[in-house]
Amino acid sequence: MTDDIDKLNEPFEEEAEVLKGVKDEIAKVVVGQHQMIDRFLISLICNAHVLIEGIPGLAKTLAVKTLSDVLQFSFQRIQFTPDLLPGDLIGTLIYNQSTGEFAPHRGPIFNNIILADEINRAPAKVQSALLEAMQERQVTIGKDSFPLDDPFLVLATQNPIEQEGTYPLPEAQVDRFMFKLKLDYPSREEEHEIIRKMAKSTPDLSVNPVLRPEDFTRLRALVDQVFMDEKIEKYILDIVAATRDPGEFKLGMDGLIRFGASPRASIYLVMAARAQAIIEGRSYVVPDDVKNVGMDILRHRLILTYRAEAEDVTPEDLIEKIFNAIEVP
Repeated sequence: MTDDIDKLNEPFEEEAEVLKGVKDEIAKVVVGQHQMIDRFLISLICNAHVLIEGIPGLAKTLAVKTLSDVLQFSFQRIQFTPDLLPGDLIGTLIYNQSTGEFAPHRGPIFNNIILADEINRAPAKVQSALLEAMQERQVTIGKDSFPLDDPFLVLATQNPIEQEGTYPLPEAQVDRFMFKLKLDYPSREEEHEIIRKMAKSTPDLSVNPVLRPEDFTRLRALVDQVFMDEKIEKYILDIVAATRDPGEFKLGMDGLIRFGASPRASIYLVMAARAQAIIEGRSYVVPDDVKNVGMDILRHRLILTYRAEAEDVTPEDLIEKIFNAIEVP
């Protein structure tokens, strides 16, 4: 029996070694932020997107650019501002005098990795154009639709909404992100290493390529082969159900959650747990895989009541309480 399990795990262990090589290369440039890099890889494997919240200066842009270099992806950073237009993002039609016709001019969104910097500073029309790209994997220019590159990953950064000039993203758009990451300051030891690496006129940011875009087709197929026991599926369903009706589970959270997580949360918990198992080199999911990814998948899907805000209760507080209360299979 053990030999059979070892044989099943072999291809997953090989892929885990490759992904470890990706993380080791990124670590040459980016100090710390290990969980953020793991989330980037999971989102690529699952063909999903990531929302990152944090103050400026925490190496978000550097991490994304380094990731694209290691994976040999095309990369484009787009600074979102209040005067940004949809055409600045997706492209527009340009009149060709020689032919007398309008020809499409493709915008910067036609790349593998898009860093949407300070996404919550842009107007609603730009958000709508980005939403189509994220969900449909295509954009519409004039009357025609154009497919986007594959893989296509939006890594969006947003400032805390307390900052001036920011606007909360629509719930429908936030729900399209698999993860919402909250970054904090590095530890003292990490910051010491940062200044040694980066406090130079020309810091060394070179990395070696490890994967290619087409390799993620193989990884995505492997996700579907990761075994998930029905008990863990029911565990995920209980977690999501507890966000919608905490009274059913006697969690003592009545009146704090206005809207719970959507079915997309259940889908993403399954997919991300399987991808986490691949990163760990396993052909099967364990409950800790669900716990590992759960907070970052659920935190932006809970809409709290005014009472919760008045009592200074955060989504993270409630999610932690749910995970502590739901019985682990």
